[in-house]
Amino acid sequence: QVQLVESGGGLVQAGGSLRLSCAASGSTTSINAIGWYRQAPGKQREQREFVARINSSGATNYGDSVKGRFTISRDNAKNTVYLQMNTLKPEDTAVYYCAARTNAVNLGPLSEINYWGQGTQVTVSS
Repeated sequence: QVQLVESGGGLVQAGGSLRLSCAASGSTTSINAIGWYRQAPGKQREQREFVARINSSGATNYGDSVKGRFTISRDNAKNTVYLQMNTLKPEDTAVYYCAARTNAVNLGPLSEINYWGQGTQVTVSS
């Protein structure tokens, strides 16, 4: 089993920055891909949007809406993944969830994700 705990969310003005953290514990060596999804206000769980992922080889991938603004990274010694979010926009407002998958190098689809964190709220004011 793997536990994921997010932190770093908050309220920020448009154009600002935040860094989210996801601390993994448990059977972390089983993780092949880890990253972030977000669920915007009024959206259902099934509509969570892919944000970014990093896999066991260090390869990264980003959703189209965040490319060039967000950066995912990891600290293997701390079993922690980070999401640096710059030039934030009001449409980035969402609950951000850390997600991990054990049997593939990509996170999606949603139904294949093995572990979820509880989420952290990010609110961007205009």
